[in-house]
Amino acid sequence: MRLNFEGGQLPMTKRMPMLRGFTNIFRQEYAEVNLERLAGFPTGSRVTPQELKDKGILKNLKRPVKVLGNGKLEGPFTVVAHRFSKAARAAIEAAGGSVEQL
Repeated sequence: MRLNFEGGQLPMTKRMPMLRGFTNIFRQEYAEVNLERLAGFPTGSRVTPQELKDKGILKNLKRPVKVLGNGKLEGPFTVVAHRFSKAARAAIEAAGGSVEQL
């Protein structure tokens, strides 16, 4: 008989699909911010994670911040975050701003 044979009933691994697969316990989760959320800041300002929290865009500063490229920027900003997507970095620099990675 097979190792996990259960007498003809549906095996445990097929009954509970959530038990299959792999969960990386070292995965780093980021607080994601799109470019369209930065529109409320004055042009030419320096946008840091603390300022994002003060404006209510971030709930807390426990997770590192990642800026995503959804939206358009109207003016130059200096954006400070832990990570940037390629599209976000290109959009910020195309608008005349700069990127600082923590």
